[in-house]
Amino acid sequence: MNQSRIAKTISRGAVVSWREQPTQHDIEALRANVERVRLVIRVRWAIVAMLAGYSVVAASVYGMSTDPDVFIKNMTIPAIALIFVLMYNGFYQMTYRKVGNISFLNQAQLLFDIVVVTVLVYYSGGVYSWFSAMYLLFILESAFILPRRKDVWMLVVVSATLYGLVLFGEYLGWFPHVSLPFVVNDLAGNFTYVVVRYLWKVTLYAGAALVGMLMMKSIRQREHELRESSLFDELTGLFNRQYFYRVLSSEVERTQRNGRSLALVLADVDRLGDVNRTFGIDVGDEILVAIARRLREVGDADTGEGACKVNVACRFGGEELALVVPEMTRTEDGRAPMEDLALAIAEAFRQAVEKVRVSGVGVTASVGVAIAPRDGDSPDALIDAADRMLSLAAQEGGNVVRASWLMDGSADGDA
Repeated sequence: MNQSRIAKTISRGAVVSWREQPTQHDIEALRANVERVRLVIRVRWAIVAMLAGYSVVAASVYGMSTDPDVFIKNMTIPAIALIFVLMYNGFYQMTYRKVGNISFLNQAQLLFDIVVVTVLVYYSGGVYSWFSAMYLLFILESAFILPRRKDVWMLVVVSATLYGLVLFGEYLGWFPHVSLPFVVNDLAGNFTYVVVRYLWKVTLYAGAALVGMLMMKSIRQREHELRESSLFDELTGLFNRQYFYRVLSSEVERTQRNGRSLALVLADVDRLGDVNRTFGIDVGDEILVAIARRLREVGDADTGEGACKVNVACRFGGEELALVVPEMTRTEDGRAPMEDLALAIAEAFRQAVEKVRVSGVGVTASVGVAIAPRDGDSPDALIDAADRMLSLAAQEGGNVVRASWLMDGSADGDA
C-alpha cells in the first residue's frame, strides 16, 4: 500500500462521513456522533457546576483556618484549571456542530479532561488528592457515551498511567511533592503506601469501566432490538417499508440538490402464492428469506471501479422487494451510466433468484427499474414508474427485467 493510499485510509478513518455526497446512512451516523459530542459537553457542564459549588464552600471553610498566603498558593492552580475547563467547554459548545464529523472527537475530549484532572491531582497533594476520584467520573462517562469498549479501556489505561506517573514521580523525586494541610505528608515517600494506594485506585477505575460497560451493553442491546423492530422486516432482515420511504425521500432530495441520478429496482417473486399453497407457508418463507439474502448480496457487490456499497435493500411489502441505488460515481465525460448500472444490478438479482432452491423448490422474479429524474422527480412518481415496469414484466410471464428506456428503444436488448 503506497503512502497516498495510507494517508487516504487514515483521513477517512478520522471522520464519520468522508464522501463528497453523503448517503442517508452517513447522515444518520453523523447525527449520532454529533449527539454524543453534545452529551459529553453537557456532562462536563454538570461536572463543572458541581466542582464550582464544592470549590466555593470548601474554599470558604478552608480559608477560615489557613493563612492567606498559603490559601492563595494552594487554591491558585485549581482555580486556573476550573477557568480553563470553562473556557474550552464553552469553545466546544459553540463549535461542536461544525467539528462533529471528527470521529475521535469524544475520545479526544475525554483524554483532555483526564490530563486536566492529572494536573489537579498533582497540585492538590498527589497521593492524598481528592481529585483522583474524578477519574472515575470520566471513565463512567466514557462507558455510557463511547460506542466501542476498547476506547473505554484505553481511557482506563491512560488514567492509570497518568495517576501512576504523579504518584511514582513524587516517590522517585522526579517531581517535588506539593504539601497539603491536614495530612501526614511524609507518606508520599512511603513505597508500600504509594503502591497500595495506586493499586486501589486502578482497581476502582477498572471496576467503574466494567460496571459501566455491562450496564450500557444491556441498554444498547435493548436499543438495538427496538431499532431493529422499527427499521427491519422481521422475516427477511431487510429494511422495512417505513424505512424504505424514509431513505427514498432523502435520496430523491439529494439527487435534486446535486443533479445526480437515482435508481429504484422493484422485484416481485413470481407465483410465490402457488408455492405456499402447494408446499406450505414455511417453505415459502424460507424462499423469501433466501431471495432477500440474494438481493442484499447483489446490492452490496462492487458495481465497478470506484463504486461504493451504499445501496439500500428493503422489503416493500408482501412478496415485493426493493433496492435503492444512489449514484456515487461518474464517468470521465461527466455522464452517469445509471441505466447500465441499474440494469446490471436488476439482471444480476434476477439470475440469482433463478438459482435459489429450498427443499428442491425454486421460483423466479419479475423486476422493474426506474430512474430519477428520468422517470419521476418525487418518491411517489419514482415508485409508480418502477411499479409499472414491474407489472409489465409480470404480464409477460415473469422472470424478466423491464425498464422504460428498454420500451422506448433508448437501449437495446432484453435485459
